[in-house]
Amino acid sequence: MTRSDFCTFTEIKLPASGPSVLACGAWLKNTICITQGDTAYLSPVNGDLLTAEARDRLDDAVIRMCSFLSIKPEIVAHDLHPDFYSTEFGCNYAVQHHIPVIAVQHHHAHIAAICVEHQVTASVLGLALDGVGLGTDQTPWGGELLSVDGQFFRRLGHLSTLALPGGDRAAQEPWRMAAAALAKLERIDEIDQRFPEQSAVQAVIHMLRHSINCPQTSSMGRLFDAAAGLLGVHLIQSHEAQAAISLQQLAERGGQKKALANGYRITADNQLDFSPLLSALADYSGAAENAAHAAAIFHATLSSGLAEWVRQESHRSGIARLVLGGGCFHNKILIQGIMDKLSDSSIHLYKPQKVSPDDSAIALGQAWIALQVCKNGDW
Repeated sequence: MTRSDFCTFTEIKLPASGPSVLACGAWLKNTICITQGDTAYLSPVNGDLLTAEARDRLDDAVIRMCSFLSIKPEIVAHDLHPDFYSTEFGCNYAVQHHIPVIAVQHHHAHIAAICVEHQVTASVLGLALDGVGLGTDQTPWGGELLSVDGQFFRRLGHLSTLALPGGDRAAQEPWRMAAAALAKLERIDEIDQRFPEQSAVQAVIHMLRHSINCPQTSSMGRLFDAAAGLLGVHLIQSHEAQAAISLQQLAERGGQKKALANGYRITADNQLDFSPLLSALADYSGAAENAAHAAAIFHATLSSGLAEWVRQESHRSGIARLVLGGGCFHNKILIQGIMDKLSDSSIHLYKPQKVSPDDSAIALGQAWIALQVCKNGDW
């Protein structure tokens, strides 16, 4: 059998050697990663584990990669979320083969993957921005400022939270996130006027008024959805990140803009709150040229707020290395804006280049963290 007979898996050099790890990856854009010595082998994307086909591909990838590479994993790593198929698979695999298993927090893994790409082993600040990942407090994270030192991480701050009316349903319907933003802004009476065509609008208003089925999330992805909903961009999504991508395309049409004055605030407990920006977006009219202008201002203000947040934390901690990870960094306007805003600082920035910023890199981060746990004997 040749490699082309199997798959075009990616070889990635690790900063150090260790025992063989099988990392089972994330729920979305699932990949698996197997390590041998100082090399990691990352599979092609198996898909989103909601489908039976993707689950079968995960199962098959583990069997075939282990066989082809002649590797017997000595440790298994998986996501912190207990209900993921990848978690179930990893735990069952560990039991069947009598090997240890390690749970790794999603955003820690995002930052670790980019650290591996750049061979960074020193302490870093990690800016992890994505749709969702289960936090250590069992809430949905997604806009996180972390301190990462190998196998250890600490949550230094996060985006100010928004409600998810209807739970996971809100991730498919940006109008719900817009409704959550209006409720946070104490403009809940505007919701039914703005979204009268949505059959669930009264139910969503009831949820928001009474905090029923409204988990709070720090997700940057959901903040993008809220902005898109307020501007009338894809009130319902047909696929992941559709609204965010359209918002980026609008911003490209809108051109370079200055950040909104006082469009964000950093709270005493180190939350980055974009409520003033959301309030301004809610007041834009629906004309297409205004939406493009607003989308450009939205991106500029996000970049300014994130850069200032990082700058303040770097000054406090003395850490001058920043790692960017998470699916929101597919957005070139956002990543370039942060880089530009930090260009006059001493902060060295590491961005995704060969490794994807999204969940397809999670397995690599999981594997690297598990190796370091093993090396330090912290079972």
